[in-house]
Amino acid sequence: MPYTTLLFDIDDTLLDFKAAEHFAISTLMAELSVEVSETNVQTYSRINQGYWEEFEKGLIAKDILVARRFETFFALHNLTVNGSEMDGKFRNYLEQSHHFIPGTIPLLDALKPIYSLYATTNGVARTQHRRIKDSGLIHYFQDIFVSEETGYQKPTKEYFHYVFARIPNFSPKETLIIGDSLTSDILGGINAGIDTCWFNPNQSPNPFTHIKPTYEIASLAELQVLLEKE
Repeated sequence: MPYTTLLFDIDDTLLDFKAAEHFAISTLMAELSVEVSETNVQTYSRINQGYWEEFEKGLIAKDILVARRFETFFALHNLTVNGSEMDGKFRNYLEQSHHFIPGTIPLLDALKPIYSLYATTNGVARTQHRRIKDSGLIHYFQDIFVSEETGYQKPTKEYFHYVFARIPNFSPKETLIIGDSLTSDILGGINAGIDTCWFNPNQSPNPFTHIKPTYEIASLAELQVLLEKE
């Protein structure tokens, strides 16, 4: 049965979150007189990712995540900061950046007349909505589901049940989720009973034996080819 509904992750699937994060944390480091280097940017990224993984597993709350990542990072530079204040500044810088993953607009232009498109993203509602709006992506989606607003996050079944309940005439057999995260998008889709497409531009090996996507693509252009075959 061909797909009629496509669920798109946003960060590092359609929008280049790494580029946005690089800009935001670099600007924040410069503001606090911390050396702006690739090593420091990568260190922050690892700390941030670690806290997000804990959040996805339900081990910490969102307010703890957004504050501790900055407190932990700047402590490495002998700075004691207010994590919530730093998060507000970081988010402001983050919202100003919305670089596209190559092929995003041509893909969405081709898919919009044929499929029902929805955005499914973990993150802070204000930040995600502003980035989606300012980038112009908002016009492609029938609805946008941000974890903070749903009360749940990918990969929980509750998040997907929330989404499914708000999609008119929803059919799991006709739905495909596309995302870059095996532990968030793909595992979530599997747990929710829908097909999954892993966006893996670096062609990294899958380290999880229990997470097997239905499809795997290295570029967004491949998704259009895949869907045409279906």
